[in-house]
Amino acid sequence: MRVKRQGLIIWFQHMKNIKQIKRYGHLIYTSKKLKYAVIYVDQSELEDIEHKLLKLSFVSKVDRSAKPFIETNFENSIPDKAKEYDYKMGI
Repeated sequence: MRVKRQGLIIWFQHMKNIKQIKRYGHLIYTSKKLKYAVIYVDQSELEDIEHKLLKLSFVSKVDRSAKPFIETNFENSIPDKAKEYDYKMGI
């Protein structure tokens, strides 16, 4: 059975706190320059983990990813003939 997961974007103040953020979910990415991390958590535990993260003193903001709710099946997508030709040529 596949577990439904959702991403959380956590904005923090210092990079040294990444170790604590790892405890709440599966860490995917961290940005040193912009000071945020992306973790994945189960959708059933999303609310609880979000509240726990917001209680931490070094966390500025927590955003939810909208990816599970966006439809990824695109209709009427016609490939561009010029690009298709370039791919066949090996350019």
